[in-house]
Amino acid sequence: MIRPVHAGAGCALALVSLSGCASEPSVPAPAAGASIAAPGRAAAQPPATTFIDVAEATGLQFHHFLGATGRYYFPEIMGSGCALLDYDNDGDLDAYFLQGALLEPGKSFEESTYPPRGPLPPRNRLFRNELVSSTGRGGRLAFTDVTEASGAGVTGYGMGAATGDYDNDGDVDIYVTNFGPDVLLRNNGDGTFTDVTSGSGLGDPRWTTSATFADFDGDGLLDLFVTAYCDFTLKNHHDCFLESGALDYCGPKAYAPIPGRLYRNLGKGKFADVTSRTGVDLAYGHGLGVVAADLNADGRTDFYVANDSDENQLWINGGDQFTNEALVSGAALNEFGEPEAGMGIAIADEENDGDLDLFITHLNGEANRLFENNGRGFFDDTTTRRGLGGPSIPFTGFGVGWFDADNDGDQDLFIANGNVKTEEAAAGSPHPYHQRNQLMIRGPGGSYEEAGPEWGEGLKLSETSRGAAFGDVDNDGDIDILVSNNNGPARLLKNGLEDRGSWVTLRVIDARHRRDAIGAEVRLALADGRALIRHVRTDGSYLSANDPRIHFAWRGGAAIREIEVTLAGGGREIIRDVAPGSFATIRAGLPTGRR
Repeated sequence: MIRPVHAGAGCALALVSLSGCASEPSVPAPAAGASIAAPGRAAAQPPATTFIDVAEATGLQFHHFLGATGRYYFPEIMGSGCALLDYDNDGDLDAYFLQGALLEPGKSFEESTYPPRGPLPPRNRLFRNELVSSTGRGGRLAFTDVTEASGAGVTGYGMGAATGDYDNDGDVDIYVTNFGPDVLLRNNGDGTFTDVTSGSGLGDPRWTTSATFADFDGDGLLDLFVTAYCDFTLKNHHDCFLESGALDYCGPKAYAPIPGRLYRNLGKGKFADVTSRTGVDLAYGHGLGVVAADLNADGRTDFYVANDSDENQLWINGGDQFTNEALVSGAALNEFGEPEAGMGIAIADEENDGDLDLFITHLNGEANRLFENNGRGFFDDTTTRRGLGGPSIPFTGFGVGWFDADNDGDQDLFIANGNVKTEEAAAGSPHPYHQRNQLMIRGPGGSYEEAGPEWGEGLKLSETSRGAAFGDVDNDGDIDILVSNNNGPARLLKNGLEDRGSWVTLRVIDARHRRDAIGAEVRLALADGRALIRHVRTDGSYLSANDPRIHFAWRGGAAIREIEVTLAGGGREIIRDVAPGSFATIRAGLPTGRR
């Protein structure tokens, strides 16, 4: 069953469309960082799009508070993330940000190194997108802070967010990870959330980081995998020093790793910790990133975890038990057999060959890694051959995602960068750990080149970026990027494609369970024989959650022949009545005769 939502190029809905709609004010950018093009490499030419920051102009006025007081508590340098989600089911993407807090006991906000900006106490904040008005007609791209009215503004030392409809009631819920007890926010369906952590079986009190909702046991309910970082507490904090004798943030090896946790959804708001029962605690590291996907094409949901300075893990789902097969699969270590500082994860069928590939961000001095899947859950490190190694070495990468930046059918990479090493920090800067972010454009032969400064003022920003979330925020047929900065302002990098070519955006609902079809594969076949493959997911990046909608784009003007949806756990449907240049909702899994 398919329900068209919007059609056309999006001018009626968006404040800005560079193909003839009204113009939008830009936000002045701070001074650019280093030259965009890597030494010895030409920047990607010519630009098909430009990215500008419109956060302040559209009402996304959020500034992260890291709570530093000069003690160099480890969590201060690691957060925080962000999320794009349609919490009110009105057809546009809202924004959620994770906030820090004071950590040192007895200190006041005035005594913090960087005092908080905005309402006190600092809390997570939810912004409603006004793009689609309450009447259903097109509004304009603008955000309203609904934190207090929604009940989503929990306090704590926020790290990340996972989104998913865990209770199958048709609206998206939020799981918040913290340095401290986690929080489960149930969406009430009326614009408000309720903290239902108590009695749910969740609420891990340790230092947790990224999380993902996925149905690993095939019962139709979304389960939860939560990564955990290390056993740091305020009581066991100890000082770490530079060679000069100055205080610095400790590295991950200063504190022992702790295992992530896997929770089975029992229904009726209850979860059971099945970590030990399923074997997921038999190997662990300093976990920072996680994705859920069928990585060996056996029909079951697996988990991949990026660890900071430890071997990564690939948890293959055997039914009742998980087995860590990262080492034998080639996805545990780099091509030299070494662990690296795994932070964020991008996952996609990057080659449109029917399997899911992985891209992991790392510390400066190391290369970000591309692990290509051979279709059976075995991976090759093709970083150097694909041109992704050298450009990443000067940077410390966190949030990351594959998306089609220029609507040419290829998936490009955006990487959110920010330093963590004090000896390399910019003395006297309000953002002493700042680095610029990177956009890597995939070329026709599969190699990547770095986008140059002509690709937009938003790419010149040099800040301490952490989270990145991807989605079409202004519903105009191209993908925008929400960025969260440590000790800095939120950024919304609006994609300004002048020529969007052919595109279609799909929300895929698993009608059996009344929610987004998390884990579904969607294959778009064109009349000229080309095919594009995408997957329904919200996880990936770093501490962040993405738009679950599927975005396809292609050059050449070919018509859509058919769209094939394969649901996680089985079930396949063919749809043939979707027009290019439209948004549509596909309801898959309905009995024959009800589609």
